[in-house]
Amino acid sequence: FANMSRPAPVEIVFETMRFLITHNPTNSTLNKFTEELKKYGVTTLVRVCEATYDKAPVENEGIQVLDWPFDDGAPPPNQIVDDWLNLLKGKFREEPGCCIAVHCVAGLGRAPVLVALALIECGMKYEDAVQFIRQKRRGAFNSKQLLYLEKYRPKMRLRVKDPIGPLCCIQ
Repeated sequence: FANMSRPAPVEIVFETMRFLITHNPTNSTLNKFTEELKKYGVTTLVRVCEATYDKAPVENEGIQVLDWPFDDGAPPPNQIVDDWLNLLKGKFREEPGCCIAVHCVAGLGRAPVLVALALIECGMKYEDAVQFIRQKRRGAFNSKQLLYLEKYRPKMRLRVKDPIGPLCCIQ
């Protein structure tokens, strides 16, 4: 089980947003995991599964770790969606070019859903968001999550009013 092949982390870049979707590290792979995060310039890591490793070594590297677990295979609760979008708004405004990492256990369900929500909130159609992520992360999303994304009504919370037209994410 320990040797289960885990998909490599994938970077999803859209307009001014950068995400790293990754799997769940263990305490024994934490050093390598943290190096990887630093390579991508990650400043914040969001865990959406139960904590299985000590976050102190990650935080010692200056990376903020947020624990927002929700059920495997399920869509995120509204509170987590709100927290996620508020985090993105603040981070991408204050630290342009920063990267936000998000992981669940395998990086195929919960983590990609949050990234898809960010893309949808920027005005991407849900089908395009799903395809955009699946190009890099094969096997992402289950049918329940796809249905959730299809029904999700964005409030355009990541768009900024701009004289030239709507822009995604604060430049």
